[in-house]
Amino acid sequence: MKHLFFLTLTAAVLAAAPRLAAAQDGGYPVQTTARTQFVFMNGEVMRRDGSQTTALAQNVKLTNGVKINYKNGIVEMPADKNHPKGKKITLREGDYVRADGGVVFATPASAAAARGAATAPATPAGTKYETYVQRGPGYAAPEQQMQLLNKKIELLTQKVQLLSQGRTDLPSTKAIDDQLAEVNTQLTAPK
Repeated sequence: MKHLFFLTLTAAVLAAAPRLAAAQDGGYPVQTTARTQFVFMNGEVMRRDGSQTTALAQNVKLTNGVKINYKNGIVEMPADKNHPKGKKITLREGDYVRADGGVVFATPASAAAARGAATAPATPAGTKYETYVQRGPGYAAPEQQMQLLNKKIELLTQKVQLLSQGRTDLPSTKAIDDQLAEVNTQLTAPK
């Protein structure tokens, strides 16, 4: 009987191990769409997909490494060359994190706080302000990423054509390789 209890307890601990590891890592990976937002409402982070809002029951981690604490609205950006230890932003009411990891601030005051400024610049009443978006490392506009990926495909096609000409000597692909390295650098560089 003791063995059965021990085996049951061991199985339960092993089943919970992946969840414990994800919680210690800073959040559970989530699937998102382009319309997914994690918005700070009424003192906690809610998931919003279009017009549907649901409460979160755990911290989340986006595919690009951005971590969101659902209870207090602290967003941890992954490390980059400007912030080797990452950057933490505290969301305020109405602020939200997009699926790509960009943080959109609801007011000039919350944007100023995220930038580390003491106060937001004064704006006359009724004036519309430009939205400030904080992006994590490696972000590039989708149009720019598409152009770079198309360029990479073009270069790889040229290299394949050059290497498959059936020549007995190996043709030089250094120029193409250099261009590919430049495109890869642009694709992976923090923006």
